[in-house]
Amino acid sequence: MRNVFSELTDAFRKNKGILSNERYEKIVTRHTTLLEDSDTIFLLLQASGYPIEQLEDGTYRLETCFTPYEQQRYCVVDIETNGSKPGTSQVIEIGAVMIQDGKILESMETFVECAFLPEYITKITGIEPTDLIGAPSRREALMRLKQFMKDAVFVAHNADFDHSFLSASFERFGLGSIGNPKLCTIDLAKRTFESERYGLAYLIESLQIETAIHHRAYSDALSAAKVMEKSFETLPAYVKTADDLIQFSTSSKKNRTIKKKQTAAPLHPSQNEE
Repeated sequence: MRNVFSELTDAFRKNKGILSNERYEKIVTRHTTLLEDSDTIFLLLQASGYPIEQLEDGTYRLETCFTPYEQQRYCVVDIETNGSKPGTSQVIEIGAVMIQDGKILESMETFVECAFLPEYITKITGIEPTDLIGAPSRREALMRLKQFMKDAVFVAHNADFDHSFLSASFERFGLGSIGNPKLCTIDLAKRTFESERYGLAYLIESLQIETAIHHRAYSDALSAAKVMEKSFETLPAYVKTADDLIQFSTSSKKNRTIKKKQTAAPLHPSQNEE
């Protein structure tokens, strides 16, 4: 499914967020097996959190291309794990907050059952092996997160790690891939405000984020949400939709300069007179 997420998103962006039924069919057919037709893939896309809708005229649209970034729902996630590789490690704590219009709509926080917790992880996080005894199973905790996220934009500080670790974990337990659009608050921060460093611990201190207990999932998710809010204060005028925001967060300096020039208001004729 990961390939179809990427290919569809590229196609949506080239076509102003709308795809004809024919174009959609052409893309998804390349990813269809004997057991999956295009309608089934559409349902799988929605179940994975990919924000696709079919309109009455049969065309398809990517919701993030039309939702103003302020009104978009963002699921800000942080995880703690007992190692760095999902193949040999697991999630031990999940924290997430759902943000819209600058407000927390809901939140979730849970430990995850784990039989092995290295001592160095306890030193970093403060999580003790006893905290994980009787906690929800991995599948239960991951399912709860999947249901919590729905089709919100997936946000994390160093999102590549959280997204890839969770996506691999989802697939391992038969929960499918994560199709939610991804936004990294490190990438966004680097393009919106100056800082000597962009690690979360440094930003917690420099931005005076008072609720933080670093290296705990829920607290770090809240901190990442505050970093995102800080970035929203200085977004360029051409960032209007959630997809604009996602593209901006990974854009090059050259691309941002071009965008600013394209959206700059032309001078009134009288302003050109000497």
